[in-house]
Amino acid sequence: MRARLAGLWRSMPLRLALLLVLLFTIVSLLSLAASYAVTQRSFEQAIRADLAQDMAGFRAAPGAAALARLVEAESRETDPNRLILSYIGPNGRIYGNGAIARDNEGYHIVSIGAARAEYRGVYLTLTDTLYGGLLTIARSRAEITALREVFVNILLVSLLPTVLIALSGGLILARRSKRHVEVIRATLDRLTTGDLAARVAPGPRWSDDLLRIGEAVNQMARAQETSVAALRQVSLDIAHDLKTPIQRVSVHLDDLDRAEAAGADPAEPLARARAELEGIAAIFQSLLQLAQVEQGEARAHFASVDLTALCRTMVELYEPAAGEQGKRLLCDLPEPPVHVTGDRALLGQLLANLIENALRHSGDAEAVKVALKQAAGQVTLTVADGGPGIPTEDRDKVLQRLYRLDRSRGTPGHGLGLALVDGVAKLHGARLELADNAPGLRVVVTFDS
Repeated sequence: MRARLAGLWRSMPLRLALLLVLLFTIVSLLSLAASYAVTQRSFEQAIRADLAQDMAGFRAAPGAAALARLVEAESRETDPNRLILSYIGPNGRIYGNGAIARDNEGYHIVSIGAARAEYRGVYLTLTDTLYGGLLTIARSRAEITALREVFVNILLVSLLPTVLIALSGGLILARRSKRHVEVIRATLDRLTTGDLAARVAPGPRWSDDLLRIGEAVNQMARAQETSVAALRQVSLDIAHDLKTPIQRVSVHLDDLDRAEAAGADPAEPLARARAELEGIAAIFQSLLQLAQVEQGEARAHFASVDLTALCRTMVELYEPAAGEQGKRLLCDLPEPPVHVTGDRALLGQLLANLIENALRHSGDAEAVKVALKQAAGQVTLTVADGGPGIPTEDRDKVLQRLYRLDRSRGTPGHGLGLALVDGVAKLHGARLELADNAPGLRVVVTFDS
């Protein structure tokens, strides 16, 4: 029980509720205090105005005797607990319903009757000299004193229940929020212990904030599950693709041993073994390059790149290789330079991979076309061939590491070319599209200029 209470106390909704209740209480107290002060001042001003009006009425008396009779008449009809009238005439006689006396404790108002009783309470007074005598009018502050009690009752009747209701509501919200947070925490615990299939199942009464957090956790879990599955698949693909080359290296080394034992020329088995090792090294080099591209470190060195000149250079570089295969490299490049922001070496690698892929898999097609176009704030780079193309259902798969179509197993390569192209395109904020060239494959890379 203590642990549950401690958990609720650490709950952010409960703390926010307590903070809001405290803020509401302070504001309410300040508002009540200000209202009380303003009302009290208003009552006092009204009493003083009444005193001034009473004094003005008594000043209208024509003489001391008339004033004494007027005071006596008014005092007989007046409650002394509400209004005290006292007139000390020129002859020293006191008229009215009370007199002001003074002792060591201060001023007191006492009855002028036989009992000489003292009036309890607080009065506001006004004194003036009239016709050789002293007239004092005192009005009770009982209404102001009662006002204080009224405000205290308001405080107890309205503010206290409101605070209790707010605290109860905060406690209920905290408990409900704690249950929702526990769902997210339990999911995170399952994810950290290796259960990557764990997901947050939002409830119907979840707040928008918790829904967004739950969706973010699910999105993170899906990304982590995808990454782990991709890593597992890459590991299997690497093991599968390197198994045969490593076995061939072993065979070539055995041939090399037999050739040396028989006194034959070892150059041929040695060259074959070296070629296989170079192929294995190329796979790992491509994997490392792809990992570096995905880390995005090259963004720090981005600069303006003339894509027109880069395309022209890469086409000239691969024209001899295309000629050896009986193919032609065609260019459709604009005259003015087309610039994009990026890494020139990586963009060159992207072009090289696309051209090599087109030359290698275009079959009997005679031409591979490289085109560049700039329009509507976008730069479009296209490499198209007239070969068999890629089936629609395999176009996403060929962008994965080490994935190769069945018909491409007999051709050189290791299934990393298009994966690297996709990584470089994403690094540059470009969109990669594999489309049908009818016949053949058309690879379109679109940059935002």
